[in-house]
Amino acid sequence: MHFDPMTTTVIDEAPSINLAYAGLCVFQPPAMRRISLASICLLPFAAALSWTTTPFNPSSIPLAVRTPYLSTWLPQGAGAALNDAWPTFWAGQITGWAGFVKVDGVAYSFLGASSVPSATFNKAVQKSFKFTSTQSIFVLSAGAVDLTVTFLSPVEPTDLLKQSIPFSYLSVSAASTDGKAHTVQVYSDISAEWVSGDNSLAVKWNSTTTGSILTHQVQLQTQNVFSEVNDHTQYGSAFYSTPNTVSATYQTGADVTVRAQFINNGKLGNTLDTNFRAINNNWPVFGLAHDLGSVTTASAPVLFSVGHIRDPAIQYIVTGGALQSRSSYFLSQFSTSDAVISSFLGDYSAALGRANTFDAKVQSDASKISADYAGVVAISIRQSLSANEITLSKTSSGAFNTSDVIVFMKEISSDGNVNTVDVIFPAWPIFLYTNPQLGKFLLEGLFRYQASGQYPNKWSVHDLGSSYPKALGHNDGGDEAMPVEESGNMVIMALSYAQKTGDLSHLQRYSALLDQWTSFLISDSLIPANQISTASSYLGVLWVCILICTSRMILPVPWRIKPILRSKASGVGPTMRFFNRAVGIVGIGAMGQIWNLLGNTSKGANYTAIAKSYVTQWQTLSASSTGAHLTLAYGNANSWGLSYNLYGDKLLKLNLFPASVYSQQTAWYSSHANKFGVPLDTRHTYTKTDWEIFTASWATTTAVRDLLISAVKSWVSDGQYNAPFGDLYDTVTGAVAIGFKARPVVGGHLALLTL
Repeated sequence: MHFDPMTTTVIDEAPSINLAYAGLCVFQPPAMRRISLASICLLPFAAALSWTTTPFNPSSIPLAVRTPYLSTWLPQGAGAALNDAWPTFWAGQITGWAGFVKVDGVAYSFLGASSVPSATFNKAVQKSFKFTSTQSIFVLSAGAVDLTVTFLSPVEPTDLLKQSIPFSYLSVSAASTDGKAHTVQVYSDISAEWVSGDNSLAVKWNSTTTGSILTHQVQLQTQNVFSEVNDHTQYGSAFYSTPNTVSATYQTGADVTVRAQFINNGKLGNTLDTNFRAINNNWPVFGLAHDLGSVTTASAPVLFSVGHIRDPAIQYIVTGGALQSRSSYFLSQFSTSDAVISSFLGDYSAALGRANTFDAKVQSDASKISADYAGVVAISIRQSLSANEITLSKTSSGAFNTSDVIVFMKEISSDGNVNTVDVIFPAWPIFLYTNPQLGKFLLEGLFRYQASGQYPNKWSVHDLGSSYPKALGHNDGGDEAMPVEESGNMVIMALSYAQKTGDLSHLQRYSALLDQWTSFLISDSLIPANQISTASSYLGVLWVCILICTSRMILPVPWRIKPILRSKASGVGPTMRFFNRAVGIVGIGAMGQIWNLLGNTSKGANYTAIAKSYVTQWQTLSASSTGAHLTLAYGNANSWGLSYNLYGDKLLKLNLFPASVYSQQTAWYSSHANKFGVPLDTRHTYTKTDWEIFTASWATTTAVRDLLISAVKSWVSDGQYNAPFGDLYDTVTGAVAIGFKARPVVGGHLALLTL
């Protein structure tokens, strides 16, 4: 979808869009035989849930969430059981994933919203849902048997190999509820929708038995390397696999044919459809089934894995403008897809144990803040980490170079940029908490590119490329202009990594760049030129959304609207002397500490003195004439906003800002909260979840800290929204700004765990 800001014209280039603003319903493709429109629209008036939820029911439930392209969710609105709706890609397109069980010869659906005209089945009844940092667990009743359906997307941040594997688990176990024995068969499939954002494209597939593993592989017939359609990758293969036990059967074919085979017979035909065709031509699916025999106590889990592999993963600009193809880290150990699938499935029991340990640690740490905080953190972790891919290069001999690691992050939904600095920074707490080394590898690509001398500006680049997975840089210097924020962010993150780990290698290698950016901050932080920040650009999005929605447009505007609005919506975008330019002052103070660590204490003292001087002047310039709060814009006594960038001062222990600033702002927020939190600033009632939690991290009272945290929890569970965790919403109505869903910035929700 393309938006022309000059004519307010929407040109639909996409087969499937899932966006919502206020009362607008979701726009979806015409494949309504597969799902009703009502099940994917907003459902603010639906009845209360008929199942229990722990800790709460989020806007969308992560199912298989591991990479920007393996990201499938169960949209919730006010509540959808696992078998009420189709799972969807983060951007809203259906990713067909179905599940059936037969109990004593009676068939029940437990996953997906299947319609099978030639077969009769019931719907299993959902009894409960629970999520942790790594798992989404459903219990459904199918006759006299309860099914426990667990979706495990491993979070392995300290193991680069395991964290880089783009696969997720589905396990299904059965247990009798009446103490009697019951015959049970379990079936699941995925559709070809997993391999493209355009359902009219032709696909091909094959099914193999390798050792003890059954695998279906599906891919586009025509591959287009480093390209996307509607945010789906257009190359590589999707895989659906299961252990090849004596009871296992398989089948490929049209959705209604394969599913009817299982519903009617309790097993599949071990047959292959070889009529390769378009995704939406009789919807090819790839089914796997197991016969559990007679079940009384809980059965061993039936295990499936779903994943997507592409190689190369990233195209990256290196010295001299050459383009380097980089591969996913796990390929350094596994030379074939069969090898990685076999290892992944074989590791399930150990992976589940590690996941439970990780979940317990997160729950324990976050619960020390509050129960609401523990829930917000848990639902954020898979989403944030899944936007990242761990890559390596090859040597001149073609061998993988495991000493050359760079992590690449897709901005997601608000844009398709690569390694956006103002997206990495709000996500930064998740890396400090889980494994700071991942953060170092995220910064490495940015540092290395700018150290090559190809970027012409004196401040930090905004991102590494405008279209993931192409990290082509901005040799023309024409990237989005956020110089103070990006420069301050880079210096702050570099120091925080060094403080956390004791590793000074980045500071030593890139000290000249860091110093160059700090010199710019000195010249432009206190009274910066007219430029944008993440906050101002997001409110620019809001402003144009309002203009569009009140101009009788029917279709929503596109996700990738941020760059357009940053250039066109200057009336509410850039704010002269925006008080959160405090990030620049923190950056100057951080550089003082960096020089101290590097042994140049005279430079360190100089930068520290400058930062302290700027704080004194900033306080005077930012003071409201009423004395009650800091101002958003110098000289505007009625303006104010969230002072989220004070988090950097606390994180780095710089102590640049006096305690009175923190206590004054805390007191102000205590009396200026709406139903769903404190507004980002006085230009609108919208806020951002990451900045609310950043502010909560330094709030001087438990009451205001908990107010901000609980507001985020209340909003993400209020039933008005049905997409992965958004981060820009209205604090009065709960309405969501267009786009801004599934973004990695929710990693910032871990900010309190870093302090």
